[in-house]
Amino acid sequence: MQKKTVVVGASNNHSRYSYAACHMLHNNGFEFVPIGIKKGNIFGKDILNIRMRPEISDVHTVTLYINPYHQMEWYEYILRLHPKRIIFNPGTENPELKKMAENQGITAIYACTLVLISTGQF
Repeated sequence: MQKKTVVVGASNNHSRYSYAACHMLHNNGFEFVPIGIKKGNIFGKDILNIRMRPEISDVHTVTLYINPYHQMEWYEYILRLHPKRIIFNPGTENPELKKMAENQGITAIYACTLVLISTGQF
């Protein structure tokens, strides 16, 4: 099963963990959709403007690379994507959003996308 992954906070800056996540998703054959506030392109995919709240269907995973304070603005949008899972990467842990997701039947975990992919647990 393909696990379409929305990378929230995507950046084409090679020093960012969100870039590393897109790189690993791409290299391991996972479909990913980069969204963020900055324009750019990652592995042939345009970074979608999160401010436009783009419609994305069949989302399996949302992986977060924005801090909890900045997540608040996007709670409704993230939950409206109806993912099966939300991954809170280190530094993005957010008990409020985690509880909101779990109340909607979404699996919400504090983990590192890079570790999950590299260890075959993604």
